Amino acid sequence: MRRLVSSTTVHPGAVARVAAAAVATALLFASAACGSLSENAPGPPGGGERESTKDEKSAGGLDKVRVGAIPIVDVAPLHLGKAKGFFEEQNIDLEVVNTTGGAAAVPGVVSGDFDFAFGNVTSLIIARSQNIPLKAIANGNASTGEVGKDFGGIVVPEDSPINSAKDLAGKTVAINNLQNISDTTTRASIRKDGGDPTGVRFSELPFPEMPAAVANHRVDAAMVVEPFLTIAMDQGAKLVASNFADPAPDLTIACYFTTEEVIAEEADLTTRFTAAIEKSLAYADEHPDEAREILSTYTEIDPAVADKIVLPAWPPDVNADAVQTLADLMYEDGLIKEKFDVGDVLP
Repeated sequence: MRRLVSSTTVHPGAVARVAAAAVATALLFASAACGSLSENAPGPPGGGERESTKDEKSAGGLDKVRVGAIPIVDVAPLHLGKAKGFFEEQNIDLEVVNTTGGAAAVPGVVSGDFDFAFGNVTSLIIARSQNIPLKAIANGNASTGEVGKDFGGIVVPEDSPINSAKDLAGKTVAINNLQNISDTTTRASIRKDGGDPTGVRFSELPFPEMPAAVANHRVDAAMVVEPFLTIAMDQGAKLVASNFADPAPDLTIACYFTTEEVIAEEADLTTRFTAAIEKSLAYADEHPDEAREILSTYTEIDPAVADKIVLPAWPPDVNADAVQTLADLMYEDGLIKEKFDVGDVLP
């Protein structure tokens, strides 16, 4: 496992990695992945100097691996796979470190604090377009592809005159982070429904605050993910768009990723981690009840709510065509300055 060295000994690449991590933080702060469900999730890793522990082993002789992941529904397969021993089968002693989103996960991977991390594809595309050498190694999660039955959606107050996505034109929509997958897919829903997305206004708001903001008419609408989608609906909100399902069929939302350096220098470890997470994804997809049960071990979701929420899809493969559609929309919306070939960032 890669680590920064202590201040008494400077590794030749340490300064460069710290600088790259700082750049990554600045570039991706506005494109963090979905908000945390845990009040105890830490911020970005220290980014400071740490003793080098490359090829670190656990007491049982397994390779120690640190993965940065947001404590949300999306990463249930990671925790379930650890509980099922899928990572141990690959000689990996897995430590999952809670992050607050891409703003923590990306520089954590670049600096070497994390070997791998979970992040939405929009953050990865933005990073790669800014020459940060990140690359996805496995799928993370995907839309169910079912309008009205997805794990994310746009909700409005019960008495709102907004009845479909096109009615959002000129309105204020709360999203968790500006210039992210939420606003890109919201605009896509408006376009698909025949509306004009150029006038929609976005207001940044943490997911946990969105149900109350909608109920109290503080915003016209909110783009929420589970469990907050179910919470908002239980409070009377109405669903007007399934924005993850609208841009492309079975849209890949997030991936597990690392740096090109790790892929090149620790190819065997990368291969073994990928095999373990792909097995975990398949198991979670086939055993949704166990995926719901594992949520109580790393989130604060009420078990009664966990039983009702719509789970993401967890296919083993990234949908490259759908991600390319998303990248094209990002270019159209001005999130990236040039057209982007997603083959540069996908496995």
